[in-house]
Amino acid sequence: MSLDDKLDRIVSRAEELRALLGEGIGGEAYVKASRELSELTPIEERIGELRAAELSSREAEMMLADPEMKELAEAELFELKDRIPALQQAIRIALLPKDEADARSAILEIRPAAGGDEAGLFSAELFQMYQKYAASQGWRFEVLEYEDTGLGGIKGAMADINGRNVFARLKYESGVHRVQRVPATESQGRIHTSTVTVAVLPEAEEVDVDINEGDLRIDVYRASGAGGQHVNKTDSAVRITHIPTGIVVAMQEERSQHKNRAKAMKILRSRMYEQQRSRIDATRAADRKSQVGTGDRSERIRTYNFPQGRVSDHRINLTLYKIDRVMQGELDEFIDALTAEDMAARLAEQE
Repeated sequence: MSLDDKLDRIVSRAEELRALLGEGIGGEAYVKASRELSELTPIEERIGELRAAELSSREAEMMLADPEMKELAEAELFELKDRIPALQQAIRIALLPKDEADARSAILEIRPAAGGDEAGLFSAELFQMYQKYAASQGWRFEVLEYEDTGLGGIKGAMADINGRNVFARLKYESGVHRVQRVPATESQGRIHTSTVTVAVLPEAEEVDVDINEGDLRIDVYRASGAGGQHVNKTDSAVRITHIPTGIVVAMQEERSQHKNRAKAMKILRSRMYEQQRSRIDATRAADRKSQVGTGDRSERIRTYNFPQGRVSDHRINLTLYKIDRVMQGELDEFIDALTAEDMAARLAEQE
């Protein structure tokens, strides 16, 4: 089907939906038709702009034969030469299949991989980097887990990042992040290489995942680590095992067993939701596996080289020489480029 045929169908469908809504339908049918129309209306408006530009182009072509109008017509055609392809491209992008998870909040998980204490230190710095990026976007950043090493680093950390389009902006951050620098403990000035794994999962609602209570094994135990005398006196920590999938989530950040259980269930739902999405989309599952990998030093999506002051994303061959600003949460340049690359790849698949 040609692009013109697709656009004609969209306009016809939008008109059909308006007529349907004008008939006074109610209930679920009204909600469904309203939602579909709200999605089609912005595309329909772009189609109107494209049709108007194409009409202006045809009229200008006809005016070229008139000596008195030729100069005006050439100026009009020169302007439309770029405008029409730009409108066509914008419409193609709008027609790309949507990932329904894009608008959701997300669960961020960071774990040190190879590199010992230095990997733990860089894990803590990455966690702070994403916290600063979330603040710049106006998102709420709630720490779900933060297990420190006592040396300024972390053994692992998780956060619930709440806001609109969080997953759309952060989903490309999943993978192995590599750091190259001279650790503070290195007496001979040698550069060390360490790795950290980052996983970003779309936050799941209860309706997304059907969890049977009978499939859960819930263990409670005394929390360990920071927290004062309280941690040794109450069984507030919770570990939930989903027996059919083998997914295990442990939570001990809160003093309340009830709150720890609620947070653990939120993480469990998100992991199960991601598992379901991966099964449905085999290609996406393969992509995620190749991105996250095992945490080995040789696998990476991005390298942070402190001696050279650069950050390089290896998926799109983009290097920025402003590592200090990136670590302060200035990630938009990478995220925009990754989004554009993904969009270009999906557009190419449709051609």
